[in-house]
Amino acid sequence: MRHLVATKEFRAGFVEMLPACVGLVPFGVVCGVGAAAAGADWLAALGMALFIFSGAAQILAVQLYAANAPAAIIVLTCFVLGLRFLMYSAAMAPYMRRLPVPWQRGLAFLLTDQAFAAAIRKFDASEDTRAAGVHFLGSGIAVWSNWVATNMIGYFAGASIPPSWSLDFAVPLCFIALVAPLLRSLPSVVAAVAAGVAVLALAGLPMRLNLIAAGLIGIVAGTAVDLSRERWKAR
Repeated sequence: MRHLVATKEFRAGFVEMLPACVGLVPFGVVCGVGAAAAGADWLAALGMALFIFSGAAQILAVQLYAANAPAAIIVLTCFVLGLRFLMYSAAMAPYMRRLPVPWQRGLAFLLTDQAFAAAIRKFDASEDTRAAGVHFLGSGIAVWSNWVATNMIGYFAGASIPPSWSLDFAVPLCFIALVAPLLRSLPSVVAAVAAGVAVLALAGLPMRLNLIAAGLIGIVAGTAVDLSRERWKAR
């Protein structure tokens, strides 16, 4: 691991993700505050940050924990919230299959919204899959270490941060900033618009399934436009 950390690709991925990490600080703090408010001890809060490593899942897990929900319900809820990563994984699979299996498993754990946006751009632009993988590793470690640190800061800060601050707005803003540079073609723009409209139109679906449905709708819309454009060029 030490020789990977010393590589320029790892450092580049780590540094590139720092602005996104700054944007995630409020959300991480809120997750830590939520864990403290639910009565979790510091080891439980640390474990959630280390292993769940998901803002939305952690917030819901804490709420369900505070409501004395069964463990199976908490796990199932977190699983449903994580279904969007199936789409991320499908997009990453053509690149990841070129890497050794231990790499695939390690990088899969570090896959987040922010790391995905940075990694897919790097894999697309680089012919060296291993170098792109190390870059992804640096990005993922930056987000993960920042997430754990901010969660613990929030936990020990406790209830001193007023709920009226509504700091969770920082996450969508951060992700928009990462995704916007990828919208360089008509299919990608159509996919983003279709998904955005769908996620609002389907907001009434239970268990945040509107996120999954909107992602699938965006993929279908973008693919349809891309195929139509290719057929038009073939004429």
